[in-house]
Amino acid sequence: MKDFLFGFTYPFRSINFFFSHPVLIKYSITPMIINLVIYGSVFFFTYRWLTDSLESWLGVTDPAAGFWLRFLHIALLIIGFLLVLFVCYLLFTILGNLVTAPFNEEISQRVEEIVSGGMQHKMGFWEDAYTSIMGELQKLIFYLVILLFIFLLNFVPLIGNVFSAVLGTIFSFYYNALDFLDYPMTRKKMKFRQKLRVTNSGRMLTYGFGCTAFLLMFLPIINVFMKPILVVAGTSLYYEREYFQISSQFTKTSKT
Repeated sequence: MKDFLFGFTYPFRSINFFFSHPVLIKYSITPMIINLVIYGSVFFFTYRWLTDSLESWLGVTDPAAGFWLRFLHIALLIIGFLLVLFVCYLLFTILGNLVTAPFNEEISQRVEEIVSGGMQHKMGFWEDAYTSIMGELQKLIFYLVILLFIFLLNFVPLIGNVFSAVLGTIFSFYYNALDFLDYPMTRKKMKFRQKLRVTNSGRMLTYGFGCTAFLLMFLPIINVFMKPILVVAGTSLYYEREYFQISSQFTKTSKT
């Protein structure tokens, strides 16, 4: 429980680290703007289409519309709003990560330089961009495969929906931790299964950090401004705790 709470509060303690180093703020401006455009556009047009469709389908603009019809309209708007948030979260996670991968990689490199006292894995721009985008594609395939499996659980009678909800929540915590711990591991050119083992090594620390990351990424607008801070938090946490020692064993093994 102690490790879970430490991981849960770590992103908030990284805010001071973020604002204490202006170079991190400078490199965060571009991905913030890109993510704001992506998330804002998807949310605005999707929710607008939903509200217009519901009004047309239910006919609530008709003066003869009764109380229960208006009540149903409000209930469906609330449910639709939550569904739009979920869709935006998925697109923000998938599309936003791919588009801003090189920028987030640069932020992570700067954090590594600060916490380790020197740039350990500096790459050229094009190699950096290629490596970071390929790393995002690996995570994306992993994410979609597990999501498909969890979705199929809904078809299991009686207990399928419960298992799907529980596993979906746990996986969301895990994936968000992997997502932000991944940057230094990608620069080390670790294999994906090694990244999973390093992330697993954190146990409750991983899930605590992933829980906060998931909640912050789910909140509209807040997610845009918190994402660079989570990149900072993930890289800093990687070096501060046992993740770095575990991954060092893998890189030594791969060299021998």
